[in-house]
Amino acid sequence: MRASRTEEYREFAANRAAHLYRSACLLTSGDTHLAEDLVQETLGRMYVLWGRVSRIDNPAAYAQTVLVRAFLTQRRRRSASERPVGELPDSALLDGDDPELRLALLGALGRLSPKDRAVVVLRYWEDRSIEETADAMNVSSAAVRTRAVRALARLRDQLGGSLVEFAAR
Repeated sequence: MRASRTEEYREFAANRAAHLYRSACLLTSGDTHLAEDLVQETLGRMYVLWGRVSRIDNPAAYAQTVLVRAFLTQRRRRSASERPVGELPDSALLDGDDPELRLALLGALGRLSPKDRAVVVLRYWEDRSIEETADAMNVSSAAVRTRAVRALARLRDQLGGSLVEFAAR
C-alpha cells in the first residue's frame, strides 16, 4: 500500500512540476532559482500530505495554493531581498516566443508587491475564480477584487504604450 502511494505521488509530481514551475517563475518575476526552490518546497509539502490526499478534492489546485502560500511566506523573510547577479544563461527560444515581451512583463510583475503579483498570477495566469484566489491567499474575496483592480492599473501604468508595441508584432 505504501509503495502504491509513493508511485501515485511520483506520477502527480511528474505531471504537475512543469506547471508549478511556470507559475513560480511568474510569481518570482523570472527568478528561476527561487522558482525552483518554491516548487521543491511545494512538492515536499505535498509529499508529507500525500497520505491524506484522498480528503483533498483537487490535489493540483491544492498544490497551487501551497505554492502561492510558500511564495508569500518566503517574501516575508529577510533573505527575500537577496538577488542573484550575473548574466542569464542562454536558453532555447520557443516558436513565437518574444524575449522582449517576456522581459517587459516579468519586469512589470516584479515591480508589483508580492500579494498583488500573486493575485495577478492566480486570477489571470491560473484562471482561478475570485473565491479560489481568496482561499489560496487566505484573504477575503473583496481583498482579491481590490488587489486585482489596483495591480492591473499598475501594470498598465508601467507598461503604458509599450504593451501595444509588443502586441502589434
